[in-house]
Amino acid sequence: MNAFLIMLCALVGGSWPQFRGASSDGHYTGPETPVEWSDTRNVAWKKPIEGLGWSSAAVVDGRVFLTTAVPRGEGLSLRALALNASIGQIVWDQEVWSVDKAPAIHTKNSHASPTPIVHDGAVYVHFGVLGMARLAAADGAIQWKNNELAYNPVHGNGGSPVLHDGKLVIACDGSKDPYIAAVDAETGKVAWKRPRSVETRISHSFVTSTVAVVDGQAQVISPGPGHMAAYDLKDGTELYKVKAPGWSVVPQPAIGLGMVFYNHDYDHPELLAVKLGGKGDVTESNIVWRIDRGAPSTPSPLLVGDELYFVSDKGIASCVDARTGDRHWMERLGGNYSASPVYADGRVLFLDEDGLATWVKQGKSFEVLGTNQVPGRTFATPAFADGAMYLRTDTALYKIAN
Repeated sequence: MNAFLIMLCALVGGSWPQFRGASSDGHYTGPETPVEWSDTRNVAWKKPIEGLGWSSAAVVDGRVFLTTAVPRGEGLSLRALALNASIGQIVWDQEVWSVDKAPAIHTKNSHASPTPIVHDGAVYVHFGVLGMARLAAADGAIQWKNNELAYNPVHGNGGSPVLHDGKLVIACDGSKDPYIAAVDAETGKVAWKRPRSVETRISHSFVTSTVAVVDGQAQVISPGPGHMAAYDLKDGTELYKVKAPGWSVVPQPAIGLGMVFYNHDYDHPELLAVKLGGKGDVTESNIVWRIDRGAPSTPSPLLVGDELYFVSDKGIASCVDARTGDRHWMERLGGNYSASPVYADGRVLFLDEDGLATWVKQGKSFEVLGTNQVPGRTFATPAFADGAMYLRTDTALYKIAN
């Protein structure tokens, strides 16, 4: 594990500042959270949230941050809000953008799907092509807004930004001319834009990129239509790429063991393990293994030690040897899945789209440790902080705690 990830992992117990936690790897190592819950059991509080958003909660310094899209006639009020983590009271609720006519989206999507990022007293929110902004975490005051990243989205916006070394990186893979962009976190100005270098018949995707530090260089790892590419964080120069046919890429890659683990297609999902580093087209040299049986279209893979866990959208969960791709187990959980699995308290949590959560024992043999149910739709990945889980449904946010 590189020094950057080690530093971030130390923060995980007390905060969950972005999609999939402090190091974007889905790991929580703080005080133990409840193994069992329901709509009433081990619920510290339940807060109705106006509108709809599939952004996950971000939890920092005793506050919970969310985005939501509230209908206003034919239009939308795109909002960010902060709640007191102790009691669930809304501290501030700020409109960021107002839209006269709500654009069309996929039925599995929302107009507020990207997860906020909280860093150094600021909250960064992103509503895809509709715009992004930086707000003060204390009171929600808007510090800058940016709607310069124009592209033609298909099915709405899904991918979250990633923040590293003062840059917010966003994949802008629309129906034509897909590109990667970085925005200066301090000023809100576009730092660089880099067109995707592989032309495909279908060019849209919804990926959340990630950052890997390779030989001291921060690299943006971003799967997209027809390929996965690594970009220099400083200026967006493409460093290397792997070509694999596919489109509509959603899962965030997992980084570890000198490799990146990622999906390259929605309709015919396949997981690839690729060595980090190189120059130019490394398709022939860097692919270590590939798996299609049980591969996810939407949930991100989860790396725990030498084991890679993942769940298909149709509820097939798997654990494989991350170094070789050899399968330890593959079992049907049932249901449909969009949320990414989380590693917490030495267990792996899988959450389906209908509020059913399944705890599975970490390890090379499959063992269900328990199941829990809440009402409503659950597409957002749960957040963990300070001995609590924050679980979002289509109508409310739960704090699950002992």
